[in-house]
Amino acid sequence: MHTERGFDRLVNFSDAVVAIAITLLILPLVDSVTDVASGQSVWDVVLDDLPKFMVFIISFAVIGRFWIAHHRVYERAVDYDSWLLWANLFWLITIVFLPYPTELLSEGTSADDGRAAIYVGTMLLSSLALLWQQAILIRRPELVAPAVRGTLSIVPSVVTAGMMLVTFLAVVLVPGLGLWGLFLLVLTGPVQAIARRVTGHSDGPLRRRSRTPRPPS
Repeated sequence: MHTERGFDRLVNFSDAVVAIAITLLILPLVDSVTDVASGQSVWDVVLDDLPKFMVFIISFAVIGRFWIAHHRVYERAVDYDSWLLWANLFWLITIVFLPYPTELLSEGTSADDGRAAIYVGTMLLSSLALLWQQAILIRRPELVAPAVRGTLSIVPSVVTAGMMLVTFLAVVLVPGLGLWGLFLLVLTGPVQAIARRVTGHSDGPLRRRSRTPRPPS
């Protein structure tokens, strides 16, 4: 058993890393402003950078969505072990890496040259890392808040990772699809609802985590 301070450090560190990664997305757009040619109007600059703006917005939404999913997982956790620590670090490296394929897409002109596959592949790894963390919490109920022990379900995480795998395969196997394949992820919500209904499982309600200090091990 670890101290509550140790668990808080894990969560706070994760939030800080995500914040840095999501901030890095804007840097290519900032750099492009410094390269504006003399006499070029602001609207010319904006139009030239429009593809970068689009990729920036997509990546901001992607990282934000992953952070929300990560937040939901750790809202139900009250402790951690070495497996959860390493699974979380694996998730963080996929988040930190995402600005790289984002920059590749913003600079690329071809939809089937592998850029989109690297981007979606990174998202797939992030989904698998979250699935791994959820599986650890289900397997180790002592790491979960007492109010929700036995109520956690791995089904939503499995569906999300499965849909991400389908999207990755579509991007790889269908030339020219590019990031349009991300629209397949719109089906994730409905598929999760069907899976919950079929299995009869759903995550328990969120509870405020007790602030009572735990003795160090």
